[in-house]
Amino acid sequence: MRNHSGDDQTNRGGHGSHGGHGGAQPGGLSVSENGYSLELDSTLLTAGVQPVGFRVIGPDGQAVAEFTPEHKKELHFIAVRRDTAGFQHVHQVRDEKGTWSVELALQPGDWRFFADIHPVGHDGTMTLGIDAAVAGPYDPQPLPEVTGIAQIGEYAIALDGELLAGETSELTLTVSRNGRPVTDLQPYLAAYGHLVALRVGDLGYLHVHPEGEPGDGATAPGPRIAFMASAPSAGTYRLYLDFQHDDVVRTAEFTVRASATTPRPDAGSQAAPEHDGRHHGDHAHH
Repeated sequence: MRNHSGDDQTNRGGHGSHGGHGGAQPGGLSVSENGYSLELDSTLLTAGVQPVGFRVIGPDGQAVAEFTPEHKKELHFIAVRRDTAGFQHVHQVRDEKGTWSVELALQPGDWRFFADIHPVGHDGTMTLGIDAAVAGPYDPQPLPEVTGIAQIGEYAIALDGELLAGETSELTLTVSRNGRPVTDLQPYLAAYGHLVALRVGDLGYLHVHPEGEPGDGATAPGPRIAFMASAPSAGTYRLYLDFQHDDVVRTAEFTVRASATTPRPDAGSQAAPEHDGRHHGDHAHH
């Protein structure tokens, strides 16, 4: 299981490092780390769908143009508004000089952008974070209630397990469509699911991936996707699961509370009443 935070002490093995580093600081809390910095073309943006340019500046003061790919990408870019709405895990392109461009759908408010990177020559991965302001009337959304079920059109995603502070635990997400288990999930970035966890309050970033990978002879393409994760502290977290089915990448969102105590052996799912349609982040990426 890969539990990714930006703390270099827990990531010297790179993006494939195993979790279980209880109490490690999450990533993305700093714009600079280990001599590398995240730089936007502009931190003042307009609302709407638009390209956003950025670069990673290295210890030599120049834009970094060589990265070690992780999960088939040189860089993973995450955008989320400070109220945890509008989550986007987007694909980006880079020119030969090290400037990247991503297309984001932005609503007014304060946003946090994350770059998940492994520069060539550095001994592991890191996550840098930077704020941007999007002009316009800001309508912050309340934090969605804790739930174990996310509904996205015909799809229902059930979350089972408990996130623990300072202790590795298993989270299992089960995908069904119209009440039937989905057993033909498609690989997306070399996995059947990608899970990002953000700590509510400071948006501390955790990036986790399932054990195994498509084509390894042991990992089934659904309906269950298992993750091992460890929260850096007790508190409330937002979980975002990306999965691909029928050639569409969808994102299921959950609000969970990380406990400081070990769950009871008979603890079941955190399932809540059926989704009421107010979940502000459910969406599909084409």
